[in-house]
Amino acid sequence: MGQAKNPRRVADNEAFAVGTAIRGSAQKLNLVAGLIRGKKAEEALNVLSFSKRAMAVDVKKVLASAIANAENNHNLDIDALVVSEASVGKAITMKRWRARARGRSARIVKSFSRIRIVVREEEDA
Repeated sequence: MGQAKNPRRVADNEAFAVGTAIRGSAQKLNLVAGLIRGKKAEEALNVLSFSKRAMAVDVKKVLASAIANAENNHNLDIDALVVSEASVGKAITMKRWRARARGRSARIVKSFSRIRIVVREEEDA
């Protein structure tokens, strides 16, 4: 009998990709994600290519994956793709310790974030 088919989480004219363990805080990642929200996919790739922020490299990889998913898995036209959603959230946090003066220790928090990028095919009117 088997399981029921897993429903699509986005519309038929959309595709998405998720970056699950991006090293850096969600606040910094959200600043980069804000640069591409609502832009055409090609323009968003150009913005990320020339951005000085280090997080832009990882966001560009996720955006390229979303575009490839749209083209190969859902047969969408890549020239008509628009970044409809770029949501950011927290992932794991690694806790490390550093030795300090007089036998004390200080906590070092190494945060990870996740990003979900949804691209939508929009027909020109």
